[in-house]
Amino acid sequence: MSTARESSPASTAAASTTPAAASAAAERVESRKPVILAVDDDPQVLRAVRRDLRSAYGDRYRVLGASSAADALKILDSLDERGHDPALFLVDQRMPDVTGVEFLLEAVSRFPDARRVLLTAYAETDAAITAINRVRLDYYLLKPWDPPHERLFPVLDDLLSDWLATYRPAYDGIIVAGHLVSPGTHAVRDFFTRNGQPFRFLNVERDPEALTLIAAQPDVALPLVRFPDGAVLSAPTDTQLAQHLGLATTASRPHYECVIVGAGPAGLAAGVYSASEGLSTLMLDSRAPGGQAGTSSLIENYLGFPSGLSGGDLTRRATIQASRFGAEILHPVEVVSLTRDDPAKILTLADGTEISAETVLLATGVSYNRLDAPGADRFEGAGLYYGAATTESSACISQHVFIVGGANSAGQAAVHFAKYAARVTILVRASSLDASMSRYLIDEIERTPNIEVKVRTTVVRLDGEEHLERLTLHDADTGKDTEVAARFMFTFIGARPHTDWLAGVVERDEYGFVLTGSDLISNGGELPAEWSLERAPYPLETSVPGVFAAGDVRAHSVKRVASGVGEGAMAVSLIHRYRSMG
Repeated sequence: MSTARESSPASTAAASTTPAAASAAAERVESRKPVILAVDDDPQVLRAVRRDLRSAYGDRYRVLGASSAADALKILDSLDERGHDPALFLVDQRMPDVTGVEFLLEAVSRFPDARRVLLTAYAETDAAITAINRVRLDYYLLKPWDPPHERLFPVLDDLLSDWLATYRPAYDGIIVAGHLVSPGTHAVRDFFTRNGQPFRFLNVERDPEALTLIAAQPDVALPLVRFPDGAVLSAPTDTQLAQHLGLATTASRPHYECVIVGAGPAGLAAGVYSASEGLSTLMLDSRAPGGQAGTSSLIENYLGFPSGLSGGDLTRRATIQASRFGAEILHPVEVVSLTRDDPAKILTLADGTEISAETVLLATGVSYNRLDAPGADRFEGAGLYYGAATTESSACISQHVFIVGGANSAGQAAVHFAKYAARVTILVRASSLDASMSRYLIDEIERTPNIEVKVRTTVVRLDGEEHLERLTLHDADTGKDTEVAARFMFTFIGARPHTDWLAGVVERDEYGFVLTGSDLISNGGELPAEWSLERAPYPLETSVPGVFAAGDVRAHSVKRVASGVGEGAMAVSLIHRYRSMG
């Protein structure tokens, strides 16, 4: 027996839609997709690559093709006019009119965020290196790429994932309204940036929209944060922001086989290996995953990334990887104490919650030393920043930026800010950069015309009204002090570990770095009094059995991203040994 059905308004509308209207609607949807552009002068190759790209990405991207660089540039002109964003260029190197590298030079000058892949039938290593240096090539792919699901799609999946992480389409999301240079505004913007959360900033001193938002919320403190659901937070804390974003801040169980404190490179690597090998794994970070490395604008000497990658990209990849294997990641969550309840260890969080662990890895990293000069405390977050603070990049446009420090992190920051600032000055206490900075960075600094290096120079005073306005610099060679105008200064001097909460629990050196392995054994061969086992501590194991340390927080560690990742992975193998042998 059949049953008649009433037509809903939606179904009636759908039934009445004309083929022409449906086609126009579909075309509008298609035109809004980001673009993948393939360029190859060989018609057969171009057809094949477009076919493969459409099969894998046609539902999310608009795949376009061009048989010459001239035709490709016309497509770019059209995209630019319509405000459309290309996500990826897949370009043949050997074309008769111009080379692939020459085309990419023109393309990336218009669309610098698009990912770049060079395609060739020959193993032209020189062309690849030239492309890496000149256009920051992301990948070099040889023809043929069959089977595409093995040789083409994994490469493009990774690159498109990177592009999507930073893609900012027409925005209708979180809005932050505040003063351009203020500690509160910086803290909120930095929190969103570190957590990969898009937002739009409104300067209350010049944006009418900001004034409208403030007028609707009288008698509130800045900054204001408005969420898409209409909620408005006034001068919010990290915890309040995390709660509104839905970030996990509560553990799902009371006990874990491995708890990792700190989610920088060492902690993230440990999380990946621990979870992938079946251990119940919890990662805790007081701010956001990534640590100091997460704020780096470009890490160029990390193995396997010849074009470099940002600290944000590395953090995002590692966080996704650890989560995929089942690791829980909680942030912002602060650990305030560690106590022994042998064989378990008890971690107490700032909110009073206790978490039990069979093993613990300390990977809390370090932070830069505070500047010892009058005015430093007053202007922190209001012109003076510790670390890269890439959140402030757009505020530095056409400004004079000062970088304090002579190690790699300072060099990376200088190169990054030189893209925005009119002038960047590196202030170095030493007589040169050679002793503390990698050669590739020194060479890049020397090639960058708007970067200058002042050696034997220190900051002795900071002055200003509401924000930093002036610095007093001391020249050790002449003994003279000079006052200069300054609105932005980023410091990278020394490092201090986050270990005060471990005092009296694990052995530390005089600077607070955690002692591990053979460093715990005295010259007389004696173990620490609190050591409760007959065996000696394993490498990376602290004075508390089953508690390990990795990365920058560990005494005598190599302060590099790669070594932190290596120690994090190594710590998991030692955790397995501890669990099986004690």
